[in-house]
Amino acid sequence: MARSRIAVLVLLLAGGGAAGFYLLRGNITPSPSAAAQSVRPEQRKISNTVNASGTVRLRVGSEVRVGSQLSGIVKKLNVTIGSHVNAGELIAETDDAPIQARLAQAEAQAQLDRATMERASVDAQRAQRLGSQGLIPVQQQQDLELALEEAKAKYEKSLRDRDLVKVDLRYVEIRAPISGTVASVSTQEGETVAASFTAPTFVTIIGDNSLQLVAMVDETDIANVKRGNPVRFTVDSYPSQDFPGIVESVAPKATIVSGVVNYEVTIDIKKNARLLKPDMTANVSIETAQHEVLLLPSKAVQHDGEQTFVYISTPGGPQRRQVVIGAQNGESVEIKKGVSRGDDVLLIPSETRSLAKSAG
Repeated sequence: MARSRIAVLVLLLAGGGAAGFYLLRGNITPSPSAAAQSVRPEQRKISNTVNASGTVRLRVGSEVRVGSQLSGIVKKLNVTIGSHVNAGELIAETDDAPIQARLAQAEAQAQLDRATMERASVDAQRAQRLGSQGLIPVQQQQDLELALEEAKAKYEKSLRDRDLVKVDLRYVEIRAPISGTVASVSTQEGETVAASFTAPTFVTIIGDNSLQLVAMVDETDIANVKRGNPVRFTVDSYPSQDFPGIVESVAPKATIVSGVVNYEVTIDIKKNARLLKPDMTANVSIETAQHEVLLLPSKAVQHDGEQTFVYISTPGGPQRRQVVIGAQNGESVEIKKGVSRGDDVLLIPSETRSLAKSAG
């Protein structure tokens, strides 16, 4: 008799354990409790993105070398490396004494040629009066008229020579052709420069807004990248700051590195480009499309083996419903199928989730 009672007790305990396990596995719908809250799926736009690595580069033509067109001594240098200059700002001056001397000589020559022209004009007028009276030969009159034309031409040439010297005088002052930052300085005050064959470089200027981002996109993703796609990227120097940009162009020809096919995507940097420097490495995210999705908090979504489900609050009590999920970010889960915007989805308390998980 005692053995029979022990056997019945063992069977009852085993049956209770199995029932508890069955409940924790989720095969028996839990009853609502005060701890369970409900939410409705949130409809939101999310972006499809293409991730790539990139490099900050200078635009073609954004680096300008500024030099002198005249030989001479550097009289004054107004910039150093890192200085910011505006277009037209004075960068340097060369000694203008030789140019001033040439200008004075050219002006003196012009005055002399003008006096010669005026004398020839008086002689030509006199010859015209005498010739009309037949007092001088016709040939003499013609010679004096030709002498006047020659004097006029000579005076015009001296004026042009003077203007040419004035042009050279403007080259004494070396001004910035663009606004930008001085990247290098290759001369100093007191140094003599020679411009006989090529213009010696005084400074190199990198223009404002001259940086762009070039991303290397894998061939499997390049079909989704179009001109005008929004871009966000970070650099190692500012890991917590997002820089915005927009796709300018996609290279028609591939770049193959170690057997991997990539395409260069040129990106215009829209903000805070002044913080960046050439050759910085960037982590790039290109937004290729947006679509509407339903999102639920991660704690509303349950897993049972390969099945994913939620509990819907209904008048008859919680109802288990299988769902198909998409992208996840740790806090939210995209629901592709199984619920609608009007459903009240139960949030399972964390302790219940932990108990069910440990039981599984």
